[in-house]
Amino acid sequence: MNLDKKIDYSIALLRKAESMALRLNPENGFYLAFSGGKDSQALYHIAQMAGVKFKAHMNLTSVDPPEVIRFVRRQYPDVELIKPKISIYDIAKKKGILPTRQLRWCCYVYKEQNAAGKINLVGVRKQESTRRNNWKEMQINGGKTFKGNFDQFSIHNETMISCMGGGKEKIVVSPLLDWTEQDIWTFLNTVANVPHCELYDKGYRRIGCIGCPMTHYKQLLREFSDYPHVKRNWMKTIEWLMTNKWTDVRWDNPEQAFNWWISGKSFDKFYADEVLQQKFDFDL
Repeated sequence: MNLDKKIDYSIALLRKAESMALRLNPENGFYLAFSGGKDSQALYHIAQMAGVKFKAHMNLTSVDPPEVIRFVRRQYPDVELIKPKISIYDIAKKKGILPTRQLRWCCYVYKEQNAAGKINLVGVRKQESTRRNNWKEMQINGGKTFKGNFDQFSIHNETMISCMGGGKEKIVVSPLLDWTEQDIWTFLNTVANVPHCELYDKGYRRIGCIGCPMTHYKQLLREFSDYPHVKRNWMKTIEWLMTNKWTDVRWDNPEQAFNWWISGKSFDKFYADEVLQQKFDFDL
């Protein structure tokens, strides 16, 4: 489909799903997950074009780029900024572990819990990763395995809503699932005609938490260089963990542990590649 058809399809999807959103949250309708990035901007403006009822929320984590927060406050003052009750560093101390790709507890603590029991709008796109190729335009998250297209949900929406028992589940709607990155930029620049966060103009391809474990290694190096205070705080956290929680781990110092964390390697591989090899005496 060309962009015009994708826009029409996304709008139709939102309008069809609105009845379920209002059923679960009559006051605000959809729970729109907003980050200040290009995809969440497109999602916000598509929801406006659809004329559906929604409330946009941005869940802060204490490691948010200040440029993004300023941009959202200036351009999207109606977005609710949800401040963390406890910093990500203190939660890491409490849990005794840093957030990683395999244990991404940060998203659950700061974002997923607030959206439970509602119809969530997210800006997920299949093009972003192979893992997202399995996403459906509507699916239940939070323990339920059913996934399907909108027609399946609309036929059984009473059943789907009743499946969200316990308050932990949520129905996730992804209106931009088949959009490309070029679609997003064309939409923002020509259809919505809105400005974007300055970080994109500085070479950032993705906007999110500083040091997100889902970010590739080179980007992490740049982020911690651009925001040294975040690295300092993580180093202090790691030092505390080494003293109080990781007493049986073989790290020589916090810097070594930090380098392992952002490398994306397993403990054994990093230790073999970066630590043991440094200890070999090649002069022998």
